Amino acid sequence: MAASLNKVLLIGNLTRDPELRYIPSGTAVSTFDIAVNRVYALQSGEKKEETSFIRIVVWARRAEVCAEYLTKGSPVLVEGRLRSRSWETQDGQKRSTIEVVANNVQFLRSSKEKRPISSSGARTLNSTPKESVKSIDLDDTTSEASSEEIPF
Repeated sequence: MAASLNKVLLIGNLTRDPELRYIPSGTAVSTFDIAVNRVYALQSGEKKEETSFIRIVVWARRAEVCAEYLTKGSPVLVEGRLRSRSWETQDGQKRSTIEVVANNVQFLRSSKEKRPISSSGARTLNSTPKESVKSIDLDDTTSEASSEEIPF
């Protein structure tokens, strides 16, 4: 039997603020859509842009953090797996979707948007960013908060 792999890596921008809900067991779930762009050239040399809109589902503490820190337009890197779901609407129509269940969400901030976070956790307005893009890895819960991470 051949091995299988279900892994997705996407970089895009949120098309709306995350929606945070709690299922009956008390587990948090957050959903948001991201826009991923692809630019290509036709044989004529004309440039075309194609945008895909992808639903992202995040669970547990990561869902709460995403809902707290992300807003419409936020750039993110999402790592996860594809999941297909089917359901029937109240009027009897069958619907289906494919979404990404995120294992990891990194917040990407450009130098224009960047307001560094101090070791105390307060955002500083007058600091110059050290790099053009910073990310916050939500998987890294064991390290102490540095000046580059959101403390939690």
